[in-house]
Amino acid sequence: MTPVLRETVATALALLVFSVVGAGLLSGTFILTHPKIERSEQADKRILVAQTLPTGSYDNDLIRDARPLAPNPMLGLKRPGLTYPASQNGQVNAVVLESVAPDGYSGEIRLLIGIHADGRVAGVRVTAHKETPGLGDYIDLVRSPWIKQFDGLGLGNPPPEQWKVRKDGGRFDSRAGATITPRAVVKAVRKALEYFAAHKAELLAPNPAQPTSSQEAKP
Repeated sequence: MTPVLRETVATALALLVFSVVGAGLLSGTFILTHPKIERSEQADKRILVAQTLPTGSYDNDLIRDARPLAPNPMLGLKRPGLTYPASQNGQVNAVVLESVAPDGYSGEIRLLIGIHADGRVAGVRVTAHKETPGLGDYIDLVRSPWIKQFDGLGLGNPPPEQWKVRKDGGRFDSRAGATITPRAVVKAVRKALEYFAAHKAELLAPNPAQPTSSQEAKP
């Protein structure tokens, strides 16, 4: 074997060893940190989901009782999502829907929309967005209370023609120079209410694993 070939083989072996060791370290780090990251994400989601509903209005574990949502254009879901039924004494009295506003200024705006059984908005929270900092990010509650203006509203209040930002002749506030973002959120909330109205019976059905009060009373 020539010196050049020996050097080439040695370099290749060294690279292989470094690659194997590096992959092992990365894999080990992932295995060690993934459970912590997953728990942190679950905790963050639990907080945001809970914020869309009145305190004390349910007694179940929203995350544990989550149900799958099929992809649906009314919710802006291109992939499966989740709905979180909120129940008290086994009776579902509200749901939290995952929704996506696809037409934000900088892309998708991911939302959680809480809806009472009577079709009124319980609360809306933004879970992810890429809107311009300092301009369109006021939809996030940590930046502004803007998102709270949906609380208590429904499909008939305001009327359909007023489910727009004021610049478009509707009732919802927006900031000058940043109307694309709120316009997308208003539209997504309205569509989520329409989805709820069309699937109300299914969304409010009791959790099979959680009997209703009448079922509990049976011998």
